[in-house]
Amino acid sequence: MGVKRTDSSEPTAAATEAWIGLMRAQRRALSAIERDFKAAGLPPLGWYDVLWELVKAEGGRLRPFEIEARTLLAQYNLSRLIDRLEKEGLVQREAFDEDARGCWVVVTGKGRAMRERMWQTYGPSIARHVGAKLGEEEAGALASLLSRLG
Repeated sequence: MGVKRTDSSEPTAAATEAWIGLMRAQRRALSAIERDFKAAGLPPLGWYDVLWELVKAEGGRLRPFEIEARTLLAQYNLSRLIDRLEKEGLVQREAFDEDARGCWVVVTGKGRAMRERMWQTYGPSIARHVGAKLGEEEAGALASLLSRLG
């Protein structure tokens, strides 16, 4: 199974079907996971994504543009989300230069605990909505194929 490339600006029928299938599968999986979060009384998935990136980062902190680059959130949505996370005590902003023009977003202990709490729902949700539908080999093949798109 080699990669067949075409010089045409039009997608092949198979590429179009793959795109449609990818978008539908993403929408269904995300909707199911969001429902699971809601049923568990948890905040939306976007909160988890930001908290996870902060937890993984050195010192538990990133600049807003770094969070934007690591997540699927647009800058204007990210600013509002960071405001909400800060209001809930899950993150705090810290100036990183003398004139306070730039800031770090730093995960708090409460933010780390919320991320862990969310994972208790998120992990089983991934298993139910993705893992239960794909065998280990299929999931690996899909991950490999998807990595070629990014």
